[in-house]
Amino acid sequence: MPDPIRAAEGGVEVDVLVVPNASRAEVVGLHGDRIKVRVTCPPERMKANAAVLALLEGVLRTKRCQIVAGRTTRHKTILVPRADADDVRNLLL
Repeated sequence: MPDPIRAAEGGVEVDVLVVPNASRAEVVGLHGDRIKVRVTCPPERMKANAAVLALLEGVLRTKRCQIVAGRTTRHKTILVPRADADDVRNLLL
Protein backbone atom coordinates (compact mmCIF):
# COMPACT_ATOMS: atom_id res chain seq x y z
CA MET A 1 0.00 0.00 0.00
CA PRO A 2 1.46 3.41 -0.92
CA ASP A 3 2.28 5.87 1.83
CA PRO A 4 -0.22 8.77 1.92
CA ILE A 5 2.43 11.04 3.47
CA ARG A 6 5.66 11.43 1.53
CA ALA A 7 8.49 13.86 0.95
CA ALA A 8 8.16 15.95 -2.21
CA GLU A 9 9.94 18.84 -3.82
CA GLY A 10 9.27 21.86 -1.62
CA GLY A 11 7.75 19.97 1.30
CA VAL A 12 5.48 17.01 1.97
CA GLU A 13 2.58 15.67 -0.07
CA VAL A 14 -0.45 14.24 1.74
CA ASP A 15 -3.12 12.18 -0.03
CA VAL A 16 -6.54 12.83 1.53
CA LEU A 17 -10.09 11.58 1.16
CA VAL A 18 -12.52 14.44 1.83
CA VAL A 19 -15.97 13.95 3.34
CA PRO A 20 -17.94 17.20 2.87
CA ASN A 21 -21.10 18.19 4.79
CA ALA A 22 -19.91 16.43 7.95
CA SER A 23 -21.25 17.37 11.37
CA ARG A 24 -17.76 18.50 12.44
CA ALA A 25 -14.37 19.18 10.91
CA GLU A 26 -11.72 16.66 11.86
CA VAL A 27 -8.87 14.48 10.68
CA VAL A 28 -10.21 10.95 11.08
CA GLY A 29 -7.06 8.98 10.32
CA LEU A 30 -5.94 6.42 7.81
CA HIS A 31 -8.58 5.19 5.35
CA GLY A 32 -7.05 2.76 2.85
CA ASP A 33 -4.19 4.59 1.14
CA ARG A 34 -5.37 8.11 2.15
CA ILE A 35 -5.91 10.25 5.22
CA LYS A 36 -9.64 10.76 5.78
CA VAL A 37 -10.73 14.31 6.66
CA ARG A 38 -14.21 15.60 7.35
CA VAL A 39 -15.29 19.18 6.75
CA THR A 40 -18.60 20.89 7.46
CA CYS A 41 -18.73 22.85 4.20
CA PRO A 42 -20.55 21.66 1.09
CA PRO A 43 -18.58 20.77 -2.05
CA GLU A 44 -19.76 23.81 -4.01
CA ARG A 45 -17.79 26.83 -5.20
CA MET A 46 -14.62 25.36 -3.68
CA LYS A 47 -15.88 25.84 -0.10
CA ALA A 48 -14.88 22.32 0.92
CA ASN A 49 -11.40 22.81 -0.57
CA ALA A 50 -10.88 25.95 1.50
CA ALA A 51 -12.13 24.12 4.59
CA VAL A 52 -9.74 21.20 4.01
CA LEU A 53 -6.78 23.56 3.67
CA ALA A 54 -7.80 25.50 6.79
CA LEU A 55 -8.21 22.28 8.79
CA LEU A 56 -4.84 20.88 7.75
CA GLU A 57 -3.07 24.20 8.30
CA GLY A 58 -4.51 24.30 11.82
CA VAL A 59 -3.59 20.71 12.67
CA LEU A 60 -0.11 21.00 11.14
CA ARG A 61 0.49 24.51 12.52
CA THR A 62 1.56 25.84 9.15
CA LYS A 63 0.34 28.15 6.42
CA ARG A 64 0.13 28.06 2.66
CA CYS A 65 -0.89 24.44 2.14
CA GLN A 66 -2.12 23.96 -1.40
CA ILE A 67 -4.04 21.41 -3.42
CA VAL A 68 -1.77 20.00 -6.11
CA ALA A 69 -4.13 17.32 -7.42
CA GLY A 70 -7.86 16.56 -7.21
CA ARG A 71 -9.27 20.06 -6.95
CA THR A 72 -12.74 18.85 -8.06
CA THR A 73 -12.80 15.35 -6.52
CA ARG A 74 -12.91 13.87 -3.02
CA HIS A 75 -9.44 12.38 -3.55
CA LYS A 76 -6.91 15.21 -3.19
CA THR A 77 -3.17 15.62 -2.83
CA ILE A 78 -2.12 18.47 -0.56
CA LEU A 79 1.35 20.02 -0.53
CA VAL A 80 2.55 21.11 2.91
CA PRO A 81 5.44 23.49 2.16
CA ARG A 82 8.74 23.30 4.03
CA ALA A 83 7.60 20.41 6.21
CA ASP A 84 9.13 17.14 7.37
CA ALA A 85 7.29 13.91 6.47
CA ASP A 86 7.80 12.38 9.93
CA ASP A 87 6.44 15.50 11.67
CA VAL A 88 3.38 15.56 9.41
CA ARG A 89 2.81 11.82 9.97
CA ASN A 90 2.97 12.27 13.77
CA LEU A 91 0.43 15.10 13.68
CA LEU A 92 -2.06 13.44 11.33
CA LEU A 93 -1.98 9.80 12.44
